[in-house]
Amino acid sequence: MNISLPQSLKSFVDQQVRSGGYSSSSEYVRELIRKDQDLQRLHDLLLEGAASPPAVTADSGYFGRLRNRVRDAGKG
Repeated sequence: MNISLPQSLKSFVDQQVRSGGYSSSSEYVRELIRKDQDLQRLHDLLLEGAASPPAVTADSGYFGRLRNRVRDAGKG
């Protein structure tokens, strides 16, 4: 795959390669794509969670039980 960039973007990529510890512009672009994939996965999970019914009510009792579980786990 070949990508054409205007000089301003090429300069930016070259600077990122130099300052970011990347061995090449291809490595930098691959990292950007991986981060974008992760962001898309997170976005999809958030939408899925928002569309699902609540499993429990997050009220003061819920948080109290959660604190107790954490406290008890630290004792063991």
